[in-house]
Amino acid sequence: MVTSSPTDEPPGDLLTDQDQHADPVEVAKQIILKQLSHSPKTRYQLAQVLAKRNVSPDAAAAALDRIAELGYIDDAAFARAWVESRHRSRGLAHSVLRRELTQRGVDRDLIEEALVEGVSVESERAAARALVDKKLRSMTGVADDAATRRLVGMLNRKGYSPGVAFAVVREALAATRG
Repeated sequence: MVTSSPTDEPPGDLLTDQDQHADPVEVAKQIILKQLSHSPKTRYQLAQVLAKRNVSPDAAAAALDRIAELGYIDDAAFARAWVESRHRSRGLAHSVLRRELTQRGVDRDLIEEALVEGVSVESERAAARALVDKKLRSMTGVADDAATRRLVGMLNRKGYSPGVAFAVVREALAATRG
């Protein structure tokens, strides 16, 4: 027989008996703070967590407002950090970054501001070139037409437009094989 200790976290979609008798706004704040201790989240993501935990919409809104007022929820800062991190570490282009932030509930205007601040045309093209150069090192002996298809496909999956992808691939192939 498995027993749980009092410190075990309740399942994500239920409130404990103790939580159900406490102030719902305080319970919501505790849930939010615990979520934020794991990783940054948007207001939308936190609202979803609260809804899954059966926190009333009024208590959720009050708790989210208070935590945001204290500066712990900042969708603009989240978007800037997300764009910088994902563009730098994974070489993702505008379109993929925009989609990821939209899925996390970030406001369209905040997304556009983060993209304008964080990813210039030059940095996006440089990231695409770095991805191609890295992949090309493992493609010795592959015909240019096959290499072009593979490299353009890789860049397309990372959100680069076909025009940028083909231009960068042609440039890289000319530099390394030409």
